[in-house]
Amino acid sequence: MSWSYKVKDDGMTVEELLRSEWGLGKKIVHEMRMAKSVKNDKFQEVIWKEPLAKGTVLHFDLPPAASPYEPKHDIELPILFEDEHFLIAVKPKGMKTHPNEAGQIDTFINAILGHIVRNGGSYAEHVHRLDQGTSGLLMVAKHPVAKNVADRMLEQKQLVRDYEAVVKGKVREKSGTIDAKLGRDRHHATRRIASPTGQSAVTHYKVVKGMEGKSILHLTLETGRTHQIRAHLAHLGNPVIGDELYGGTPTQDGAYHLHAFRMSFIHPFTGEKIVVEDTSR
Repeated sequence: MSWSYKVKDDGMTVEELLRSEWGLGKKIVHEMRMAKSVKNDKFQEVIWKEPLAKGTVLHFDLPPAASPYEPKHDIELPILFEDEHFLIAVKPKGMKTHPNEAGQIDTFINAILGHIVRNGGSYAEHVHRLDQGTSGLLMVAKHPVAKNVADRMLEQKQLVRDYEAVVKGKVREKSGTIDAKLGRDRHHATRRIASPTGQSAVTHYKVVKGMEGKSILHLTLETGRTHQIRAHLAHLGNPVIGDELYGGTPTQDGAYHLHAFRMSFIHPFTGEKIVVEDTSR
């Protein structure tokens, strides 16, 4: 995997770019140093602690990385964004994000790796997850440096994810924030509930349409806990329609109405503002 990068700030060193700007871990930085993965604009090895002038072009050349997943070649998913670093595709409801046990290959990441392998790549790793019953946009890193950088973006809330939910009943406030810690329900193996001893969880919401007996909400995650939106909406008293695990009204097809429809971020390697929206919902 090869790409070029233009240094943004005067005096920045390669070491500072990798560790401070991109937030890479010690292990991957050491591996890049040993592999002599960073070159200057003359394709000569750089001095890692030497200050660089703003606008200096660096060339990165990473050895091929293997993916722990098996590629699945007979499932094609809608891909709405792709460059040499990241891919954003639509996961259908009912499909798992990744395998949970040996032998599972009909998952989102297996299908995406199939696409990447067919196009000459070898690595794919999901940056975040969607519940099996939730549909929508998922980001995939196409090399280990991109995965490290995306993990930091997620941790620092620089990857904005917006969801659309159809919920039961009329929501009292037109917009608001659900700030309720979530923990495991002692009475159910997978369900989460609001709990003072749980993990911090924050969800912002806005009502975009009200109908008889239900409402359409747009929600933005500030944190990314398991079942966060589903559990928070149940806590609000407006569970997602079809989400019977959280008290939602059953639907004819057994599916619940929660879709990750938009994702936005500043691209860490190009500096561009990227907004991807799934308009097919």
